[in-house]
Amino acid sequence: MALSPQFLDELKHRFTLSDVVGRQVKLVRHGREHTGLCPFHNEKTPSFTVNDQKGFYHCFGCGAHGSVLDFVMGTQGLEFMEAVEMLAGEAGMDVPKQSRDQIERDKKRGTLAEVMETVAKWYMAQLKGQIGRAAYDYIKGRGLTDATLERFQMGYSPAARTALKDAMIARGIGEDQLIETGMLIKPEGGGPSYDRFRDRLMFPITDRQGRVIAFGGRALSKDAKAKYLNSPETTIFHKGATLYNWANARAASYDAGQVMVVEGYMDVIALAQAGIDYAVAPLGTALTEEQIAHLWHMADEPILSFDGDNAGLRAAGRAVERSLPMLRAGKSLRFIIMPDGEDPDSLVQKEGRQAIEALIDSASPLVNVLWNNLTAGVPVDTPERRAGLEKKIFGALAEIQDENVKKLYQTEFRSRLWELFRPQRSTQQKRAGDSPGFQALRGQGGFRARKPVSTGLLGQTSIGRGRGVGPVTDRIEKLIIITLIHHPEILIKHEEEVAHLEFTYPGLDGIRDALLEKAALAERLDHEAVITHLEGRPEMATLQKLLNERALRDDWFAWDDAALSDALTGFEHIVSRFQHITAAHAAYRQAEADYAEDMTEENHARFVAAQEAFRALEEKEADKDGYRLESGRFSFN
Repeated sequence: MALSPQFLDELKHRFTLSDVVGRQVKLVRHGREHTGLCPFHNEKTPSFTVNDQKGFYHCFGCGAHGSVLDFVMGTQGLEFMEAVEMLAGEAGMDVPKQSRDQIERDKKRGTLAEVMETVAKWYMAQLKGQIGRAAYDYIKGRGLTDATLERFQMGYSPAARTALKDAMIARGIGEDQLIETGMLIKPEGGGPSYDRFRDRLMFPITDRQGRVIAFGGRALSKDAKAKYLNSPETTIFHKGATLYNWANARAASYDAGQVMVVEGYMDVIALAQAGIDYAVAPLGTALTEEQIAHLWHMADEPILSFDGDNAGLRAAGRAVERSLPMLRAGKSLRFIIMPDGEDPDSLVQKEGRQAIEALIDSASPLVNVLWNNLTAGVPVDTPERRAGLEKKIFGALAEIQDENVKKLYQTEFRSRLWELFRPQRSTQQKRAGDSPGFQALRGQGGFRARKPVSTGLLGQTSIGRGRGVGPVTDRIEKLIIITLIHHPEILIKHEEEVAHLEFTYPGLDGIRDALLEKAALAERLDHEAVITHLEGRPEMATLQKLLNERALRDDWFAWDDAALSDALTGFEHIVSRFQHITAAHAAYRQAEADYAEDMTEENHARFVAAQEAFRALEEKEADKDGYRLESGRFSFN
């Protein structure tokens, strides 16, 4: 049974090739490709390569090459239709039962595509002739070269009411075909058909195979009702499922590892002329879910560019909203807001390719754009307003369908809310130098005055005395070490930060140093390897005592049954808290020393404020506020 190219293409795009191949071949990622031992012949050195973006595998040893369908047939001994049915079942697709009518429809689609190709060539000829001189002069004035016009098959539709109709009928193309492709308009009340596009600069729109399926037309007359006009929905053209420059950008995006979405045809063309070939554009509407899915077949994090005006910002917001339910592991979006008064076309013409690439390099991830959209201009100066913002944020995150991605977004936004709300609670800033103690010393703290626990000048205060800063800090130090013992992979990201932590609880420095020593060996770094490294060393006895402390079990993220992502989130949070509390303690100690040396009213006030800030921070820790992880969530009590 013959299957349409459209169905087979969609079936292949439902799968990530490396996932299917990885069921039978152990693959190792190298850049944008995966390598492994070829399943089609015996080999000891990997020569088998899988490229997800291009959708094929290739063996440099035996020459095996093909798509996901070829791989399934070759490794499981299936016939073509058996492989199709197996993969379609996994993808939730129904294999079309091709009737005679379906065969005729597919044949008709091919014929209509041929009609559109003929129309495109005719439009191109008009642009190059005398009748299209004004259009040609206009587009040349926009900075495009003849090579670019040829590459994008740009043309001109004459102003005469039936110029295209007459030319196509003379070439043997039927009027009904031109009506079906949207190139002619047939009045509902009767009367002869006429050309849809007249006196317009023409932009052919292709499908992902590069076949012309529609047109966009830019008006050249100032009196035109619509500046841009697109083909209507037809048998071969669905606006929400198509991207301008799709076929060209697919190939370029595979090489560049990214795809960029801009707002208009001219943006795409100007970028391509400047050497940025991986740009596409929606067709006069906001990005649809289907278009986003197509973009993810081209790159894991497509870059969406929007103008900096209100319309552009609204469009960016709609793109965020539509993508949220679709987010999954490794698939997201990044955003660029163009400088005031600029679009990609104007900016690349003025400043060149490097200006666009600089924006691409600094593109904001979706998580930041979503956070800004939800929090911008929202007051959080009262508990009720903070509760309202929290409800708004977690209502938006509920749209995410992938449970793991949703959980990680919730964790990230709880942490951001804690940071956002913290100024209203303690005026503490992110930097350690702007901790409550330092804020108070500068007279910026705004803390409520209350009697300190004691003067602390003669060793009478309980704050910070003994072996460390306090019991809360002792607990945090222990959790940091326990987390690293069970999830030493965290050191890959935070090795330098861990090396600079100053522990006060006895024995923890030694364990930390042993962990860093193991990481420096550049060998296997996991829990079992770390325990083996510590065996027989004095640090092992200290570690065993920590692991036996039942009270530490409440902080589940530190233990071996927590996912690495949860452990990393918890670790980063407690390290941040540790740094803040130790900075506040240092500020308090300095204020105490200053007051002991010079007992003035001013120094006393500074000392009391610093002591108050540190005390409040310790009490906050002891109450588990914003620091402990419970059931996979940060608490904000």
